[in-house]
Amino acid sequence: MEKLLLPLLLFFSILLSPAAYTPPDHFFINCGSDTNAIVSGNPNRTFIGDSVSSGSLSFSKEGSYVTTNNQTSEVLYQTARIFKQQSSYEFDIDAGGTYLVRLHFFNSTNVSTAVFDVSAARFSLLKNFTILRSSTNDSNSPLIDEFLVSITQGKFSIHFTPLGSSFAFINAIEVFLAPENFIPDTAPTSPSNNHGGILSHALQTIYRINVGGAKVTPENDTLWRTWIPDDGFLYNPKMAKNSTPFSGSLKYQGNVTDFIAPYPVYRTAKEMNIDSSRLSNTFNVTWCFNVSKNSRHFVRVHFCNIVGKTDGNIIFKLYLNGIYPRKINPYDMAGTLDTPFFLDFVLDSDESGAMNISIGPSEDSPEQKTAFLNGVEIMEIMGESSVIKPDKSKKTVFLVVGPVVGGLLVCTLAVGLFIVLKKRKRTPVETSVWSPLSVQGGGSSHSKGIDRTINFSPVPNLNLALRIPFAEIQFATNNFDEKLLIGKGGFGNVYRGNLKNGLKVAVKRGQPGSGQGLPEFQTEIMILSKIRHRHLVSLIGYCDERFEMILVYEFMEKGTLRDHLYNRNLPCLPWKQRLQICIGAARGLHYLHKGSTGGIIHRDIKPTNILLDENLIAKVADFGLSKLAPMDQTYVSTGIKGTFGYLDPEYFKTQQLTEKSDVYSFGVVLLEVLCARPAISRDPQLPREQVNLAEWGLLCHQKGLLDTIIDPSIKSQISPNSLRKFAETAEKCLQEDGADRPSMGDVLWDLEYALQLQQTAVHREPHEDSTTDANSGLQMIHVQRLPSLSLQVEKDDMPILGDSTTDESLLSTSEVFSQLRINDAR
Repeated sequence: MEKLLLPLLLFFSILLSPAAYTPPDHFFINCGSDTNAIVSGNPNRTFIGDSVSSGSLSFSKEGSYVTTNNQTSEVLYQTARIFKQQSSYEFDIDAGGTYLVRLHFFNSTNVSTAVFDVSAARFSLLKNFTILRSSTNDSNSPLIDEFLVSITQGKFSIHFTPLGSSFAFINAIEVFLAPENFIPDTAPTSPSNNHGGILSHALQTIYRINVGGAKVTPENDTLWRTWIPDDGFLYNPKMAKNSTPFSGSLKYQGNVTDFIAPYPVYRTAKEMNIDSSRLSNTFNVTWCFNVSKNSRHFVRVHFCNIVGKTDGNIIFKLYLNGIYPRKINPYDMAGTLDTPFFLDFVLDSDESGAMNISIGPSEDSPEQKTAFLNGVEIMEIMGESSVIKPDKSKKTVFLVVGPVVGGLLVCTLAVGLFIVLKKRKRTPVETSVWSPLSVQGGGSSHSKGIDRTINFSPVPNLNLALRIPFAEIQFATNNFDEKLLIGKGGFGNVYRGNLKNGLKVAVKRGQPGSGQGLPEFQTEIMILSKIRHRHLVSLIGYCDERFEMILVYEFMEKGTLRDHLYNRNLPCLPWKQRLQICIGAARGLHYLHKGSTGGIIHRDIKPTNILLDENLIAKVADFGLSKLAPMDQTYVSTGIKGTFGYLDPEYFKTQQLTEKSDVYSFGVVLLEVLCARPAISRDPQLPREQVNLAEWGLLCHQKGLLDTIIDPSIKSQISPNSLRKFAETAEKCLQEDGADRPSMGDVLWDLEYALQLQQTAVHREPHEDSTTDANSGLQMIHVQRLPSLSLQVEKDDMPILGDSTTDESLLSTSEVFSQLRINDAR
């Protein structure tokens, strides 16, 4: 009965909709075909064969051909247009606005090896696209990538660019005008800030979720969208339940129409699973989504109060990434029951690549202490493409005058370059901010004129002495055998392996051909090929053949610090060992900050990036986000990157990165080591004030209650004086103002002191520390205090190298290496 009722209700909801918008009938293109394909929907769509299309559409016929696919019964996917060279579809747009652009791909044996880029309106829509890697659904189902693009009246082109000797393909294209004001140009990023200029970017749809309901297919959506169920995204499914589906008519009003979300989305919801047997029902319901790391996203959340019994009896809270509490009062926002409304936000993802959306009860709710959610949409805000499209209209002219103009241009550029270089020799370069590590220089000894074929990714001027052939890496990992997989992360998989010389290694492999993580890949090679320190990870080699991005490190027997804090199958680290690990990590960080020309800021300090060898010696790892700065600068202005929970609040507010940002992150690590609690807890039973470890730890320390949150397994091992000094050090690191935090040199000194207090009966008055008595008689083992640089010098330390390929001492220490053996590696 419900199956019969739903189409009728959907029909009446469309009739009652106040929208003046009518879904257009163009452009819908059946690529590679000379016949039309009718696709059912509400209304139906007719996809016009591109071979018989009208004058409002054209495409590059040169270098293109058609392939057929007999593996599907769907007419729309039985043909595809193949491009052997950069080609395009061009549309005549008669009305400017926000357009929905959908690209349809269907996997078949004819197209499975294609690798290509897609761009449009100055935006890179798809990068290094392959149907095999990109498709996560059934091989018998099409892959549809959707974008929202602002298009002005005139010509609009979608470009397909094959990579290397490969080709591009497309089965079908949709380009049609969205309803007016479908996407706003401004949306809030926090309670007090807005992000403007949204419409100046392209948006790529990442998730469209029907919360509490079944899959909604294009046939039942007013804009032919697909909404998938939410169950697979729930953090704790026991905390939520499906609401009773609504069967009446929705009260669409204002800017909320069935084109914003269709009837099937608003008639279902998830709500809190209130259980009278629980001691507390003050939990949150959380959905977790994997998104692109360090990217900006447009997020739309949909609500319709089909849960409340009367108007105004429910008030609840919405949390975005756990830090944006927004009070939701359905009565204020919609007025009555059964009335849809939505909210838009702009959120930045961090290095973890995770986005959480939560709902929970509010103390202000007059009656029902519950919360509900009907739908979620997440779209990535895309940057501009650097691809330059050829102007084919000038091709003939260029063939005639090209040699002459080309010769003049070369001469002009040569003279200009000579003048610029000569001027730069006379005038010192000045910079207003610290710059990221450049991949264009940095001491590589090989020629800058290397022939970069299609088998290599664009990684210029890296250290050739460290390059390892892909075949050798395949041998070391038994062709990336799944049995040797020891970790997964946003960058890719980590495998255990053995090189031909018998050296045990860990191989971190980026997604082949994806291009994601390329800056981090380059930065890590540039840094690790130039530094050597006992407490910093060192690189064995890398591979950039065949569109690969692979880093090779020596295998670390004991894994990560995080493993030993939370994995119950591993022996518990005693307090003294934890102190020594913190000291080792502090030495590595201090060397980064002060022991290298210009200094290096790590920017992603966390227990996952502190590795332990067979003797539990700590090494700082993962330098993909690091920044290099000249000595005479104090900060670098940069986009926010790092891991949520460890981010310096001052850096987050000002986007000005300093060495003290690493100090703050290290302070969070110190508390984590002491308490064995994560930086951000996902336990829905915890009170709100206990979710953030830094805030909770400081509050407990200020109230004299820090001992109540110490890891019970080590609580009896810690001497009171050692605990006092350690806690004071963590508190100083976590000061909100970076100027009030100590340097890593002072942090190291205080941790050494805490270790001495743990080991010996050395007595000091409580007011004495590294800032008041730097010349005390306390002797540090293997450490010399240097007032001029505040630098700890160890016998294993080596300076930053100008050219690692020509330094004999570097080559002789090739056995001192480490790796990333982590489950959430980048």
